[in-house]
Amino acid sequence: MARTVPALEMQAVTRRFPARERGALPFTAIERLSFHVAPGEFVALVGPSGCGKSTVLNLVSGLDRPSEGQVFLSGEEVTGPSSHVGFMLQKDLLLPWRSIRRNVEFGLEARGLSAAERAARIERELRRCRLTDYAERYPHQLSGGQRQRAALARTLAIEPSLVLLDEPFSALDAQTKILLQRSFAQTISASGVTTLLITHDLNEAVAMADRILVMSERPGRIVEEIAVGLPDRDNPIARQSMPRAQELVRHLLHALHLDEAVDA
Repeated sequence: MARTVPALEMQAVTRRFPARERGALPFTAIERLSFHVAPGEFVALVGPSGCGKSTVLNLVSGLDRPSEGQVFLSGEEVTGPSSHVGFMLQKDLLLPWRSIRRNVEFGLEARGLSAAERAARIERELRRCRLTDYAERYPHQLSGGQRQRAALARTLAIEPSLVLLDEPFSALDAQTKILLQRSFAQTISASGVTTLLITHDLNEAVAMADRILVMSERPGRIVEEIAVGLPDRDNPIARQSMPRAQELVRHLLHALHLDEAVDA
């Protein structure tokens, strides 16, 4: 049987950075880091602050290049930014002078699509992200959660094969965060897109992912891989109430030595 080509693969990737200031030493952010993500899989990457999680996203997106090793998207080596990757940050980065509809259209304008095809994609994502009634409003007229949904609609409209999520819920209040996690989970599950999530929230990782990769202190390496093995990936609220979810969170606390900090 032929081996399925991973949607994303990092092979023994090291990234070194020169000294930032005179007299300072160069440093290695990640070292011989290897992992893969299967097509349609949702993987969460967790680890201590400064372990290189953001470096991983920059390398996967093609915004940076490895010092050693290789990064592949669907079997093709990453040598620069790819139109097949959607990247969402903590801030929604919506253009304030554009309506939500026009913000969703932004990523499509340079792709040579007909007006009819652009319109069809925009309507699909506005509907999928439950923003149809807000299409003609401007970012300042929406709540933080609605703006993040608009950012997701803009990301999915380009039909990426891989979506990178960099702490997309961290700036939201607790209630909005829970609701948006569910909204994102449902939308991503319906789209079938492969997803890599960076998060410091261990409950979030367990509630949303199929698999969790644990990174070490810098230089970052993958020290553990955990299959979540819970149903209802499109319902993080239901997942978090499952006994297995709390067992996994406790396991992650131990893997990251955070239980020691609590006990201390």
